[in-house]
Amino acid sequence: MEFERVQKSYDGEKLVVKDLNLSLPKGEFLTMLGPSGSGKTTCLMMLAGFETATHGEIRLDGKSINNIPPHKRGIGMVFQNYALFPHMTVGENLSFPLEVRKLGKSEREKKITRALDMVQMGDFKNRRPTQLSGGQQQRIALARALVFEPELVLMDEPLGALDKQLRETLQFEITDLAHRLGITVVYVTHDQTEALTMSDRVAVFDDGRIQQLAPPDELYEKPQNSFVAQFIGENNTLEGVVEKIDGRSCLVRLDDGELIDALPVNVQEVGQRTRVSIRPERVESNLERLHPDAHTLPATVEEFIYMGDTFRTRLKVAGRDDFIMKTRNAPDQPRLKPGEQIRIGWLAEDCRALDA
Repeated sequence: MEFERVQKSYDGEKLVVKDLNLSLPKGEFLTMLGPSGSGKTTCLMMLAGFETATHGEIRLDGKSINNIPPHKRGIGMVFQNYALFPHMTVGENLSFPLEVRKLGKSEREKKITRALDMVQMGDFKNRRPTQLSGGQQQRIALARALVFEPELVLMDEPLGALDKQLRETLQFEITDLAHRLGITVVYVTHDQTEALTMSDRVAVFDDGRIQQLAPPDELYEKPQNSFVAQFIGENNTLEGVVEKIDGRSCLVRLDDGELIDALPVNVQEVGQRTRVSIRPERVESNLERLHPDAHTLPATVEEFIYMGDTFRTRLKVAGRDDFIMKTRNAPDQPRLKPGEQIRIGWLAEDCRALDA
């Protein structure tokens, strides 16, 4: 599947999708992640055929599908609201896409049985959607998308209406099923945890563009700009000016005058303003773990929260009182008290100097 220089606007107004180039190999689970209005769902709808690209080409197996209607693209689709026919039984719902493709009755029955077994719903064939729970309906919606054995399945926030525990269960079931069957999945969500948990790669959208496309661990550990750093996971930011750049490290003078070490990511010049990004679990209060020459910062403990496996400490740092440090619950880890004065630091490669 490929998008080549795809654009989308409505009535000639502002572009919703801007020059999208994206290639997806067979068997990959790709998540499109971003805030509302970022362009992710529009991309999915263009791929499904429910929206038309204003410019550019969308290809499936090397062939353009721009002018092919949705029902002839051979793409499975799973929606958040299930979109099951309430007047039909589960079996009839699954039979419908097979009848459209003019499959015989015996072949339809085999495929329906196989699809229901895949989602562990074999005993529910004769029930109607209204007799099922939300999780069961979503399993049936998934089975209907898979029943005609498509190579590509699109999922538009399919778990958004479910409770947390069921959502987490289905996340693993969907990922496992996709990998076992070798199908290609394009999944849309605004839930960062869902994206990181399920995906082979994640495309982070903002303002109609992909801001970063990477595997989940790279996206979290190595954000390429401030938007991605802020949008993915919990993140601390401090603002300042680049004072020195030396290869893979730079010195940043914060707005309160303190100096810190960072990795220059998308800053190039001394004097350039930057927003540095540091994950809470990379912050160190045990300075023996750092290089002797590492720059450290004074901090005041504002709040100390016990979270079972971790301690979460809110600090006042460089004039900000929302700086978070996460440390594991271990016998040698001190339990800090509000008002306590400490020093913190980090490895330079864990602190990324990004665009301001």
